[in-house]
Amino acid sequence: MNPKAKKIPHNITTHGHSRIDNYYWLKEKENPEVITYLNAQNDYTEKAMSHTKSLQEELYKEMRARIKETDISAPVKHDNYEYYHKTFEGKQYPSYWRKNLAKEQEELLLDLNELAKDFEYLKLGVFKISPNHKLLAFSLDTNGYENYSIHVKDLETNQILEDRLERTNYSLEWADNTSFYYSKNGETMRSEWVYRHSLADKQEDDLEVFHEQDELYNVYIKKTKDSNYLIIQSGSIESSEAHALSLKEQSLGFRIIQRRIKGLEYFSIEHRDGKFYIVNNDNAKNFKVSVVDRQNPHKENWQDFITTRNNVKIDKIEVFKDYMAIAERKNGLQALEIIHFSDKRILEIKFPEPVYAIRPEANPEFKTESLRINYSSLTTPPSIYEINLKTGSWQLIKETEVLAGFDKNDYQSERIFAIGHDGAKIPISIVYKKDLLKSDGSNPTLLYGYGSYGYSIDPSFSSMYLSLISRGFVLAYAHIRGSSTMGRAWYESGKYLKKKNTFKDFISCAKELIKKKYTNPSKLAIEGRSAGGLLMGATLNMAPELFKAAIAGVPFVDVVTTMLDESLPLTVGEFEEWGNPKEKEYYDYILSYSPYDNVAAKDYPNILITAGLNDPRVHYWEPAKWAAKLTELKTNNSRLLLKTNMGAGHGGASGRYDYLIEKAFEFAFILDSLEI
Repeated sequence: MNPKAKKIPHNITTHGHSRIDNYYWLKEKENPEVITYLNAQNDYTEKAMSHTKSLQEELYKEMRARIKETDISAPVKHDNYEYYHKTFEGKQYPSYWRKNLAKEQEELLLDLNELAKDFEYLKLGVFKISPNHKLLAFSLDTNGYENYSIHVKDLETNQILEDRLERTNYSLEWADNTSFYYSKNGETMRSEWVYRHSLADKQEDDLEVFHEQDELYNVYIKKTKDSNYLIIQSGSIESSEAHALSLKEQSLGFRIIQRRIKGLEYFSIEHRDGKFYIVNNDNAKNFKVSVVDRQNPHKENWQDFITTRNNVKIDKIEVFKDYMAIAERKNGLQALEIIHFSDKRILEIKFPEPVYAIRPEANPEFKTESLRINYSSLTTPPSIYEINLKTGSWQLIKETEVLAGFDKNDYQSERIFAIGHDGAKIPISIVYKKDLLKSDGSNPTLLYGYGSYGYSIDPSFSSMYLSLISRGFVLAYAHIRGSSTMGRAWYESGKYLKKKNTFKDFISCAKELIKKKYTNPSKLAIEGRSAGGLLMGATLNMAPELFKAAIAGVPFVDVVTTMLDESLPLTVGEFEEWGNPKEKEYYDYILSYSPYDNVAAKDYPNILITAGLNDPRVHYWEPAKWAAKLTELKTNNSRLLLKTNMGAGHGGASGRYDYLIEKAFEFAFILDSLEI
């Protein structure tokens, strides 16, 4: 029997509204009873799934068999070196290498397998080579809490120096060959400081160069591709501010580009020939690119370089000596354009498939004729291409090998549209094995969704999901509002007081798959993680009858409690996504969809809920409380499992084999729940 959490009523009064939270006590991480309860849930989950042990092992072996375990990445040229990483059979983590092109001499820079020997969890953060290529600054997270420690390795002596900087974030840039700038977390895990560190100094002696005091904002640093400027980017979800430091004239300090204005976003700042190029939304909902002289960079001097367009959203730019690459979204798909600075000619890059996904690879060289991208689709494994910036021609550098007899021609991808509750057309990307698709609605189907922060789930390849597709599954991705798939307005119509559009869109996608006879409710499973777990929780409360099973990974489900607690990591910065529940209008609206608060006495499908004890983004107690309340109130005998990783954070296991073990467990849950 599923162990039940004891009920200890806790009264929370907000705006005169009283809520009784029976499981508030599960927030007490230091309470031994909490750990005992989580371990008991893990034991129950293992026992409940014990009959699938052989299936889990079969799935794990399948997924592992598709991977080329001993492999090498496509080398990236940087000055007189090529940098790359290797994986070896049986090793959980990659090792990082380089080759001196003049000497054709290979050297090992960092082996994460050696560093991981003393830890259950290991995640590499920054990996930055000094300008003279003699030093490596790298950072490590050893518990999943995302407080990284920076280390420095002397690549000439092969020794790690005594420098060790704690509570750092995701950004670091070398100022010269003896010092670097880095960002540092505050108590609520907000990236709020930038410091300069000189080698051999103690961290307490580092120079504070910037402190972001507004709790809505986070800071990070980046170097322009021409290496002339260091940019401190400070931003909230809806507003930006940036400062620039000339690395040739560091004594002049950082100069502000444009002071923050509520609603003004500007980012992806690059420098070329004395001018800054800036992506921004100044009177441009889908963003534009402005150019301005570096001496007078304020907004009143910005000139349009690429104007805004209603059907094209600009995401990012990369500026090279002679070219600019613009990453965009057009008609629900990613797009890429190249501008030639010499004559302003625009080259639109054509892609070989109707549905695909691209992401930038490392492009460290400023003076180059090529742009490296990673291209994939639902049927095409990730492939590294170099695009000739002058002609637009493609050259394949490396295609990920998928072993165990994979043939992309055996699979078919499609894009269909669901009609939402208000008439909106919602894209759905679909992939299946051609010879296994049935037209009678009996196909087992997994529908994946996210739909928050403007983040889009692009239709990319995953060899793991072949274990489901090869068993007859249709795999579908719902490109719902709250993402930016269809532009900025698509995102804005799925946040704040319009958040329910996200959930309703997902339900519309499920209904469309059923209507078009891809599947039926007894064969339909759904999956989402983090804010996608919020999507799962809200959807299951609204339309549980549509689904047979659900996986909610590290789900953000106790929205009201979290958003009222400003001492928690990330809470204040999220006010511009969900709204501030201290304002009654937002409180009432959030309360009306918050999954934990809307669990009711009704039949729910089979649900697997995962958590990470050290998760700083969605604290373990949110999924734990949700599982406890579901156990108390659900009215049927469907399976409800809570699985907490007691040594990891938001992303789950860090080793590649351990991660596959987790996925095999989740897939076994789906297959077993759908009686496949």
